[in-house]
Amino acid sequence: MAIAAGTLMYTGGSDDDRAAPPATATATAAADPSVTAAPPSGAPSALPSLLARPVVRPEQAFPETNVRLSDGSRYKRVDLVTTTECAQGMSPELAALVDQGEGCLRLTAALFTDAERRSQVSVTVASFVRAEDAGTVFAMASMDPVTYQTVSLDPPPEAGLPTVPPGSAGVFRRLVTVRSVVFANGQWGDGSETGEAALTRQAEGLLRYVNDHVVAYEQGGV
Repeated sequence: MAIAAGTLMYTGGSDDDRAAPPATATATAAADPSVTAAPPSGAPSALPSLLARPVVRPEQAFPETNVRLSDGSRYKRVDLVTTTECAQGMSPELAALVDQGEGCLRLTAALFTDAERRSQVSVTVASFVRAEDAGTVFAMASMDPVTYQTVSLDPPPEAGLPTVPPGSAGVFRRLVTVRSVVFANGQWGDGSETGEAALTRQAEGLLRYVNDHVVAYEQGGV
């Protein structure tokens, strides 16, 4: 069963909610706390056999280019990337935390925009060798979502969308499945700091959409 977590709207305000600088694969991480965790709450009793399955593939987590959610809202997937070098899509601090466990097997990220082409929501699936490591990452990202975050995708040139200005406001959401943590980072393409409720609604909706696909596969689906 997936577990929900809170949202952070980061702006140029206090030190606690200021946007983190863009993560890069070559950045040096600060010393990371040593954290361990039990398997996610509600993990299936068949956990060992489920963990023996291959990790969810990009086309299973993100099966549609055009997405319509249950509330009627529509989105287009404008980019999809995947890698087994998970640190490339993580903040240095998150990558260092992952290195304390048995490792990340695959990281897949997609960029969505709404029908008005105003929003940019990156949804990332990070899948781990152990359920315990997924629980650890989820716990730390819930406590400090700015530090322990995945990297938001910039739109490819063919998408015709602007690149979000550095330091722009945004929201974070995350869910945990059997062996994966699903992250959603939402921003307005023009860097606007207003419309938090609408942006949060979009990020949450797309997060649940992707999470449902990951859960269905990880709990024994095709």
